[in-house]
Amino acid sequence: MTSSLRAAPALVARFGDVLLRHQAAIRRLQWVMVALYAVLLTVPLLLPLPTHTDYVWSNAVRFAQFVFWGVWWPFIILATALVGRFWCGILCPEGALSEFASQRGAGRAIPGWMRWSGWPVVSFVSTTVYGQLTSIYQYPRPAALLLGGSTFAAIVIGARYGKAKRVWCRFLCPVNGVFGTVSKIAPLHFRVDPDSWRIGQQGRSNAVNCAPLIPIKTMQGASACHMCGRCSGYRGAIRLCWRNPASDIVHGSGRLATMWETILIVPVLLGLVPAALHWSDSGLFQVIRLWLVERCLDLHLAWPLSQRLPWWMLTDYPLANDVMTPVDALTLLILLSVSIAAATLMFGIPAVVCARILRVRGRFPHHIVQALIPLAAACLFSGLLSLTVSQLRSDGVVIPYSDQFRGGIVLAAAAWSAALVFRIGAFYDTRLANRVWATLIMAVPITSFSIAWIAAFLS
Repeated sequence: MTSSLRAAPALVARFGDVLLRHQAAIRRLQWVMVALYAVLLTVPLLLPLPTHTDYVWSNAVRFAQFVFWGVWWPFIILATALVGRFWCGILCPEGALSEFASQRGAGRAIPGWMRWSGWPVVSFVSTTVYGQLTSIYQYPRPAALLLGGSTFAAIVIGARYGKAKRVWCRFLCPVNGVFGTVSKIAPLHFRVDPDSWRIGQQGRSNAVNCAPLIPIKTMQGASACHMCGRCSGYRGAIRLCWRNPASDIVHGSGRLATMWETILIVPVLLGLVPAALHWSDSGLFQVIRLWLVERCLDLHLAWPLSQRLPWWMLTDYPLANDVMTPVDALTLLILLSVSIAAATLMFGIPAVVCARILRVRGRFPHHIVQALIPLAAACLFSGLLSLTVSQLRSDGVVIPYSDQFRGGIVLAAAAWSAALVFRIGAFYDTRLANRVWATLIMAVPITSFSIAWIAAFLS
């Protein structure tokens, strides 16, 4: 048993070297993923919408929906949490196309506006809201428009800026911020040894093309690394290795957390995403909608209740009895805004109080908020997994204990987040009593949120 534990780090490091040696095979695999991605996006556009008699295994449109939203996205999030951003570096079709275009493109310098650190949050929020307004999970046309549009933009950006780089992935990709945040809890990363780097005599010495534009000499953690393996063994200083899953949050990049990371974690992942995934079953949605309908009737406004807009603006599928009116859209936007505000207050106020107790310096306790990453990742995964479960249930396939499984993930993540608050507190206050008080204060919103999230599964 002891020899096996000692051999594990060497085995992991060798896997990184395998990735380096098989870059050509990885390229071929990426083109396979591009072809699969193109088929899943385009073929459903050529077919009629499925009816209630069609199933995942008998209808191409339902099958594509299930692959995209029931398998692809939830398990990318899970894989990112378990092994890091291997999806980005090895399998992502959008990144592969962007880099391919960059190799043959104009190679222009990256403009300053593109380097704005808020783009990952803004683009993720925009695509999430737009996807709900157009029912992206249910219909192929909005999926093709949103995902295909993103891919087209990635190709255009690649063809214009950088040389053999993934400029789109680094600065503008809508899920770059989410993947970077979730990967902080991954137990694998490419570690840079500063001492070996300085020596620089052993291993490889030729330059490395880091496609996502990471300064690998000073790289900390796994948040930005795409795990492609191209730098494995470079200067004898970079190796794929195990790490404590909490190290990045407690000791590494968590201490360098920014305002935009805090916004992504609290208002977006813990506020916007839960409401976006469950709004159709929300009682609050119905209350808000009823109030708006009554106001329209009082003002003798009929068009907000009946106006139909094109499918690329609001959901418009009358044959499927699925039409979103302006009132419905406004109701959804209000609900999302309420959820964002509630999450901000629920977690923001206790975080500020904890910062006071622990004497955290700065405008806002961004490091403390990093402790919520496990909870945010678990809620994102379990929320996306609900799409998997609901699609299978609609076809008569019931996965035993699926609700309990998702609830267990959320509870375990909540306990982990609370433990991280306690560990982060040690950086700012050595007094045990203060760390316990800070942990208990943050445990209140963590527990309340977890109970509400689990209740959504069981309702």
